[in-house]
Amino acid sequence: MGFLSGKRALIVGVASPRSIAWGIAEAMHAQGAELAFTYQTDKLRSRVETIAEQCESDIVLPCDVAYDEQIEQVFDKLSGHWDGYDILVHSVGFAPRDQLAGDYLDVVTREGFQVAHDISSYSFAGLAKAGREMMAGRNGALLTLTFLGSLRATPSYNVMGLAKASLEANVRYMAQSMGPLGHRVNGISAGPIKTLAAAGISHFRKMLEHVENATPLRRTITPREVGNVAAFLCSDLASGVTGEITYVDAGYNILGMAELGS
Repeated sequence: MGFLSGKRALIVGVASPRSIAWGIAEAMHAQGAELAFTYQTDKLRSRVETIAEQCESDIVLPCDVAYDEQIEQVFDKLSGHWDGYDILVHSVGFAPRDQLAGDYLDVVTREGFQVAHDISSYSFAGLAKAGREMMAGRNGALLTLTFLGSLRATPSYNVMGLAKASLEANVRYMAQSMGPLGHRVNGISAGPIKTLAAAGISHFRKMLEHVENATPLRRTITPREVGNVAAFLCSDLASGVTGEITYVDAGYNILGMAELGS
């Protein structure tokens, strides 16, 4: 019996077996959680259905977080399967590709800025707001994913760094808002992982090589390592933890600079 036995989790944002959200789904399923999934477009539906099947789930619902009506509908449809749920995992981040290459001020636009913040940050609050009723009385846990680029300028990450900073502030304000209801809200700041989403960041391979050489553990991390921490944070084992950003990055965030050669 796992430490998430009896818990129900809605995972928003899983897109492929190479995604961090898949690592979270695997870890939560291994710990006994019952899972439901969303997909953004019909093109992704069959892929997400395959992932859900591997987690013994047949709940796969459409949800493009850019639209409030779709956010509302996902919980209307989920209520046809479950009478409530305990965990919301938000693994959603997006900025137009032209915002993720080159010098920040050269490429940033008003539209790109708005899209990045809307999809990457507001959607977490939008989902939490729409799903409150189904989480009532269950001491729920909400989790999102962020990156060190929220705090430190990172080449080519550009406006996504600002959006992730907004998301981390969102975690704190949501924790304050939902705490009196018994719900906890946390974030994981994951190190760089070779995922489909990361493929859109210019020079990402060089970033991975740098991290492998610089981190205290001298390696990058895996989606499952993020998933294991996510499962813990969303379990009753972490019942006293809320409003926190937990780093899962092989220690990279502690560095002032990489070690110098002899």
